[in-house]
Amino acid sequence: MKVNKLKLFGTLIVIFLMMTSVSICAQDAKETSTEEILEMMSDDEEEDLIANDLLSDSDIANAIVDTLGTDPLAQDELVETESHGVYQTLKKKFIEGNAGFMSLVALVLVLGLAFCIERIIYLTLSEVNSRKLLTDVEEKIENNDIEGAKDICRNTRGPVASICYQGLMRVDESLENIERSMSSSGSVQAANLEKGCSWITLFIAIAPSLGFLGTVIGMVMAFDQIQGAGDISPTIVAAGMKVALLTTIFGIIVAVVLQVFYNYILNKIERLVSQMEDASISLMDMLGKYKSKGEKA
Repeated sequence: MKVNKLKLFGTLIVIFLMMTSVSICAQDAKETSTEEILEMMSDDEEEDLIANDLLSDSDIANAIVDTLGTDPLAQDELVETESHGVYQTLKKKFIEGNAGFMSLVALVLVLGLAFCIERIIYLTLSEVNSRKLLTDVEEKIENNDIEGAKDICRNTRGPVASICYQGLMRVDESLENIERSMSSSGSVQAANLEKGCSWITLFIAIAPSLGFLGTVIGMVMAFDQIQGAGDISPTIVAAGMKVALLTTIFGIIVAVVLQVFYNYILNKIERLVSQMEDASISLMDMLGKYKSKGEKA
């Protein structure tokens, strides 16, 4: 494969050199024929021919620009503008907005991200291998080692282990009491998982509201400037409307970013709650078998 690529590259170089040689030869032939014709002409005829030649070159340049649809220099400027990236554009527009409302929107973004990151870290640390945990607990229960099963749950982090531990603490009571205790513990653990999520939803609602408020106030400021100037100047109107719309744009962007994090957090919470329910059902089956085996003995 590498040899084929080298052959292809060499062929392309040869073709390029051949085309360059042909072009140079054609140019030399054109210049030679032009010089011969000029020698045979008078001075006035020579000046007319040169003028026509320059006009022809100008027409060719205009045709090239029309074909490209834009000036090559304009294309270079466009490429340079696009190279700044989305981040630089957002930064520039953020600075151009009203400082007061932009600061509030930025504060909402920072606080919302802080709550999101805290929840993500907490939920990530709460995740354990529930199947392995239940397998170890089942092994201890089958060997009538309830204390060993408690130690496993006590030394394992996360809500799944906490629910199992609450059930094992009441192993001597009836299955109804065990189920009630595990259900109550599950409700407490679910509340701990959702702690702080209400603040995230609050920031999601506040961000666009602050943007809309900035828009209304920006429009009022624009009309005040028009009233003070005594004339409807496009510059004054455009400046005020620009600030007004920028606050709305950044408010919506903040809300979208926080909403993405919030949905990710909800997904992790739902997965943990599902593991808790599965663990409680499995532990109830284990304890039911343990009690039935004890009654037979």
